[in-house]
Amino acid sequence: MKLDLLNNKWIDIVFEGRNKSYGAYELRKKNTSTNVRAFIIGAIIFSLAVAAPVIIDMLPDSSDDDQALNDKITSIKLPPKEEKPKENLPPPPPPPPKQDVVKFVKPVVAKTNEVTEEPPKVEELKETKIGKENIDGDPNAGLSLDPPGDGPKGPAVVEEDNTIYNSAGIEVKPEFPGGMAKFYKFIENNYNVPSDSPGGKVFIQFVVEKDGSLTDIKVLRDIGYGTGKEAERVLRKSPKWTPAEQNGKKVRCSYQLPITLTAPQEE
Repeated sequence: MKLDLLNNKWIDIVFEGRNKSYGAYELRKKNTSTNVRAFIIGAIIFSLAVAAPVIIDMLPDSSDDDQALNDKITSIKLPPKEEKPKENLPPPPPPPPKQDVVKFVKPVVAKTNEVTEEPPKVEELKETKIGKENIDGDPNAGLSLDPPGDGPKGPAVVEEDNTIYNSAGIEVKPEFPGGMAKFYKFIENNYNVPSDSPGGKVFIQFVVEKDGSLTDIKVLRDIGYGTGKEAERVLRKSPKWTPAEQNGKKVRCSYQLPITLTAPQEE
């Protein structure tokens, strides 16, 4: 028997007695139809690739359509927007009364027989205006006066800055006369340490006013034995400080500092 490879009968011979549910049997059985389908698809793709330039040339040019559209567009001038008349406007002021006007005659040097127009006399210019021609005024016109104004404006009232600034962010900090070394020397000379005080630090806070005086004196922390009250008493005797400044102006400023106390020595 002659075996024809193009015929699918040989597949049954090869797979006789074998598992035909295996994928190889199905693939070989459908091999012919698969090859035909692949050939047809390849021929279609090849034909499209060859015919693509011809198809592109046959398509209409969009630039021609744009040019035709631009030719059809014409400029249209819109009508001017109508403005609504403003409401609640005050009536216009009445026209000024008509006043006599005397024509101004330019003085020229001429002979007596060449003078064609006499200049106005001084009496005529007292209650009249000077213009290009003579105009008779209205003697019966009423007298109109402009409404009184508010008068000259006075100087603007400058509000005083009473803000209490913090010494940490102020431009010019307040300072004791002579510096902080002088301040602690002042404390040393005037502070009476209680005899039973164990020593330590007293933290105080106060406000340096614009005139350099100290106000709102507070003891933030003391060590007892009357050390806080003694610190308040000494600060109230303090001479005036140099005030703080912000934007070139003297301002109120809050200040905090510690006072170190030494326990009294036993004799």
